[in-house]
Amino acid sequence: MKLLIVEDDSTFANTLKRRMEKHGYSCWLADNINDALLTCHRQLPEFILLDMKLHHESGLNLINPMRKLLPKSRIILLTGFASIATAVDAIKLGADDYLTKPVDTQTLLSALAKNANSSSLKKSTLAANPATNIINEPTLSTEQVEWEYIQQVLKFNNGNVSATARQLSMHRRTLQRKLQKKPTVNGEVD
Repeated sequence: MKLLIVEDDSTFANTLKRRMEKHGYSCWLADNINDALLTCHRQLPEFILLDMKLHHESGLNLINPMRKLLPKSRIILLTGFASIATAVDAIKLGADDYLTKPVDTQTLLSALAKNANSSSLKKSTLAANPATNIINEPTLSTEQVEWEYIQQVLKFNNGNVSATARQLSMHRRTLQRKLQKKPTVNGEVD
């Protein structure tokens, strides 16, 4: 299983490489667009972990050429600055998945293991459900997507509500109110 990791943070890239090699992946690293495309041509990886921001360039610019060269490869976009708009853009351009950093090993392995055919979303599915790529699960409401994203940022900040509120550009009390109201699938609040 060949895996290309396109990441400009060398520490994070090497950590990912070690984690993935422990799970049987042969890994190559690239830290810019040119090296990534060259490695794609030479190695023909079956899996690609692509950082959204590469130095001063966007990883989104790599999705289309990678998809043309490697139509069956699984492309997963990683970002530390998640938004619904960039998730939609990434999927429309041909990414198979979109994950927010930091990402735990199990989530990453699950995303890599998904059947490429089942994760290829139609544009209509994207419009109705931009924040998730799991077809078998119910469509998430805007409130659910927001709540899940807040949970990811809170986890990244080790449960620190003040730091999470600053990172989300939100007042701490507003964040605390949102955390108390977990939306359910049918739109109700727990």
